[in-house]
Amino acid sequence: MTEVTAPVPGHVEPGGSALSWRAGALTVHKVSVSAQDNNSYLLTHTSGEQLLIDAADSAETVLAILASAHPQAHLSAVLTTHGHWDHHRALAPVIGVTGATALASAADASHLPVVVGRTIDHGDVLTLGDVALEVIGLRGHTPGSLALAYTPATGPSWLFTGDSLFPGGVGKTRSPAEFAALLADVSARVFDRFDDHTIVHPGHGDSTTLGAERPFVAEWRSRGW
Repeated sequence: MTEVTAPVPGHVEPGGSALSWRAGALTVHKVSVSAQDNNSYLLTHTSGEQLLIDAADSAETVLAILASAHPQAHLSAVLTTHGHWDHHRALAPVIGVTGATALASAADASHLPVVVGRTIDHGDVLTLGDVALEVIGLRGHTPGSLALAYTPATGPSWLFTGDSLFPGGVGKTRSPAEFAALLADVSARVFDRFDDHTIVHPGHGDSTTLGAERPFVAEWRSRGW
């Protein structure tokens, strides 16, 4: 596990070491857990309470990071950003070992391999210790795709966007209507609300900032993907 000061590009290799950063009351770990370069993110509060975003694969890797992140580590919940198979392959074993609550949108919950303990939607707020985390719905890649926003008292906001926003564009969609819906949500709920310093941690690959992506939104709209 490597601590680095700059969360961008936040490059991790599939099967390689995790990166970690401290932001306010949270430590954030990023690890690539599959041949598809799926990222799992662990948020650990100073109290030891933890939230995992996307138990995408390699339960052994995920569980090892959970245990090493804090002396009093306790995983309270696992948020699955959307229902696609490659984002929840380790969900059942991680839930089985830790007893954590599975979180997902109502629209995507039926695609998960576990019973979802709590469905969440756009505008909901999760708490981790004394930290508030905002749920953002980004419809289009799947009907219930979610992002999670963390805004510490100082420094930039952090967005965990699943497969809805990447360096270079929004996530894959299957129709012009789905693309239009996703771009509309990303524009109104992300780019119109958060500043250029905001860090974007996607479901696959490297991280980016809204400032790096904002100049190209019109190009994405024009090209249609």
